[in-house]
Amino acid sequence: MPFLGQDWRSPGWSWIKTEDGWKRCESCSQKLERENNHCNISHSIILNSEDGEIFNNEEHEYASKKRKKDHFRNDTNTQSFYREKWIYVHKESTKERHGYCTLGEAFNRLDFSSAIQDIRRFNYVVKLLQLIAKSQLTSLSGVAQKNYFNILDKIVQKVLDDHHNPRLIKDLLQDLSSTLCILIRGVGKSVLVGNINIWICRLETILAWQQQLQDLQMTKQVNNGLTLSDLPLHMLNNILYRFSDGWDIITLGQVTPTLYMLSEDRQLWKKLCQYHFAEKQFCRHLILSEKGHIEWKLMYFALRKHYPAKEQYGDTLHFCRHCSILFWKDSGHPCTAADPDSCFTPVSPQHFIDLFKF
Repeated sequence: MPFLGQDWRSPGWSWIKTEDGWKRCESCSQKLERENNHCNISHSIILNSEDGEIFNNEEHEYASKKRKKDHFRNDTNTQSFYREKWIYVHKESTKERHGYCTLGEAFNRLDFSSAIQDIRRFNYVVKLLQLIAKSQLTSLSGVAQKNYFNILDKIVQKVLDDHHNPRLIKDLLQDLSSTLCILIRGVGKSVLVGNINIWICRLETILAWQQQLQDLQMTKQVNNGLTLSDLPLHMLNNILYRFSDGWDIITLGQVTPTLYMLSEDRQLWKKLCQYHFAEKQFCRHLILSEKGHIEWKLMYFALRKHYPAKEQYGDTLHFCRHCSILFWKDSGHPCTAADPDSCFTPVSPQHFIDLFKF
């Protein structure tokens, strides 16, 4: 039976089952084409009434394509979405697949806009955006850039609304603005996809976001019920021991004098150092007090400057070694392995970047 798709390498049409039988799904491009055709008809009527001229077929097709391109270029808030929330990672050409998968393509396909609404994935996506801002910004295509800044805009607005994780976003915007300043100054030496004026506008937007976060005021919530200060000391101490970031411990210690006393516990900072760093690293950056005791709190921040801290996320992307597919675990992917769970590997943000280095 002959293949009836537009291209023998394409997956064919998408179909949906209805009460009247199977019907072909309409993609966004088809709907846009229909709207363009409607605009073309009305535009042709206006031309006919004024000038008495009629487009020939070639001019009509050219004008339709041009309007379609201008629509996507002008609509800066438009983001590219895909039905499948996974992507096949291939790094070389085969008979079936030509080319390779890029970082920008993966960024477009994996639905990070929805991921930032999930508290388990929020820190993971922010860390990934930060790594891209530091080293991979110039490798993003035009569509990937637009998606990147649209997601960043949603993250900033989310933080301004719910006041959660402002410090993470401040660090992300600081790294992004520093990178953009370097790239814009050396525009003749570096490769920036897109017009330089667009990048300058993006830098101005980032500076405006930084100012908004700087002016952010945490409103005190009036609650007549049980508060954090009402909890017994051993429960407050257990909460502090659950934190994996030293800055979170310091921030919580500024709430009440009791929490400050608990946040200065030497044993707490010792456990935090042992969680993130190895004993060999302790010996290289040992800090002693005048009485000869180890200053674990100072050591933690000193070690953070020299070594990366252990990353901890509620949910991450996964990579299937059998299918070579990158996906969110709860979304799944069409795996053909006999035991799929044994083939899944969690992907850290840095590992995600390394997958697309050629």
